[in-house]
Amino acid sequence: MNKQYDVLIIGAGPIGLACGVEAQKAGLVYLILEKGALTNSIYNYPINMRFFSTSERLEMAGIPFMSVENKPTRTEALEYYRRIFTHFKLKVNLYEGVETLSKIPEGFEIKTTKSSYQTKKIVLATGFYDLPNLMEVPGEDLPKVMHYYKEPWPFIEQKVLVVGGANSAVDAALECWRKGAEVSMVLLGEEVDQNVKYWVRPDIMNRIKEGSIKAFTKSKVKEIKAESVVITTPDGEVEIENNFVLAMTGYRPNFGLLDQLGVELSLDEKRQPCYDTANQESNVPGVYLAGVVCGGLNTREFFIENSIVHADSIVSDIVSKLKDEG
Repeated sequence: MNKQYDVLIIGAGPIGLACGVEAQKAGLVYLILEKGALTNSIYNYPINMRFFSTSERLEMAGIPFMSVENKPTRTEALEYYRRIFTHFKLKVNLYEGVETLSKIPEGFEIKTTKSSYQTKKIVLATGFYDLPNLMEVPGEDLPKVMHYYKEPWPFIEQKVLVVGGANSAVDAALECWRKGAEVSMVLLGEEVDQNVKYWVRPDIMNRIKEGSIKAFTKSKVKEIKAESVVITTPDGEVEIENNFVLAMTGYRPNFGLLDQLGVELSLDEKRQPCYDTANQESNVPGVYLAGVVCGGLNTREFFIENSIVHADSIVSDIVSKLKDEG
């Protein structure tokens, strides 16, 4: 017989860990499942990335987050959440991906790459960083096209096209240029995003203005070839020489898991899951949403700092419902 859990939490990012901390404090029988490393999304961030939020706004469970500067780095965040994991001795199964979720009379059954579980409640804290938004253009599947950027060293003396104008695109463009790459950017709008980190935006604007980084504004990639890229611009098509394409086009939640459980999505462009903001429970009783997954395709609405509170709301509601259910 499979062990019966009170709650299974899918995703061991900061919000999934926060849910685990609250579940443990409440005395619930819980388990966190993570398909990759601990805080897998943060691990996959660019190596030199610095958070927009200050360290104290990322704290949880009363554990201080100490960083050298006001805004912590990726490495400092990885270490902080590792300490949360070890301090509370959280029950986490790493490198165990969820394959199917289904409703059963006792609650839910979860089948993973390694085992199967039964649980009364489910918390989806799956984030959004695992599935990139594709450009859906010919040649996007070429080996030179990358949807994740780690560091600039592979691109020294290379012709690099960065697609996108948000934080990840700007960071990649500046880092690669500073290490000797010939960098161009494709921007949908007239300039980079207004929400780019305020200490970085003037830098990229000045590099574009002086011509160090070529920006194709109001433009889109039409086709990617082995040694070039075709760009549609307001002045017509342009084909430029190219060695690498960094497609920093954003990411989306794993709607597949939501669909399996019957969680409804809004019909507008946000595709926002249906849930009660008072307790984070979705339209499917017993299924809770935590963190950025709540925003659907609007991935800029929820962050670590404004989603940590989801953990307390969810666990409080689960405790109350389990008591009522006997």
